[in-house]
Amino acid sequence: MEGRLHSIETFGAVDGPGIRTVFFLQGCPARCAYCHNPDTWNPNKGRAIQVEEIIKRAIRSKPYYGSRGGVTFSGGEPLLQGKFVIEAIKSLHECGIHCAVDTSGTYFDEDSDAVIAESDMLLLDVKHIDEVRFQELTGRHQGPLVDIIESINRHRKPIWIRQVVIPGFNDSKEYIDALNEFVNRIDTVEKIELLGYHDMGSKKYEELGINYKLKDVKPMSDDRLKELMALTKIKNR
Repeated sequence: MEGRLHSIETFGAVDGPGIRTVFFLQGCPARCAYCHNPDTWNPNKGRAIQVEEIIKRAIRSKPYYGSRGGVTFSGGEPLLQGKFVIEAIKSLHECGIHCAVDTSGTYFDEDSDAVIAESDMLLLDVKHIDEVRFQELTGRHQGPLVDIIESINRHRKPIWIRQVVIPGFNDSKEYIDALNEFVNRIDTVEKIELLGYHDMGSKKYEELGINYKLKDVKPMSDDRLKELMALTKIKNR
């Protein structure tokens, strides 16, 4: 089966546990204001890739995975290519390789539940817990995020939560308290990661002729991010 690929990162250390090969799949339905890879949006860009190439590239780095590493499917939005991801994960499992799916929480279709069921863990960016601010930030409604959470709970999949923190948008104690409450609807959360907003992708917008909505927002302070990180809580921990 054929998919569309944006890029590959070897020896990835931030997209799941251990050392990982990260396949960034092409195409995303969201238009997140802070996205630093707008070149992944168009599903017709990138290049074709076969499951066989996924397996070959993953096996090449398998000696470095150890007991925790493996492959992560990211994007773009990997759930856009559900059938391809399901087949790739099944083939990787036959090779004894751990598989994670990193989703933006903005897309869910008839294949998405099967992707979650087949994966070993999920990484989920919640974007924003408020429906109106979620749509304002992403251009998408919040329904897919709710569907993904229900699927994760149904299949009892380990999950890492990711939240980009933007100054003046969601960088308050009140927001983090509400985020904790929102996240604790999920039974299998292992970690909450707060990621500070940065503007390093703004140049790509200029090159692509796209308006960068957050051009007047300053990058998130590391000290403030640490303060907010100390407020995150996972239930029963």
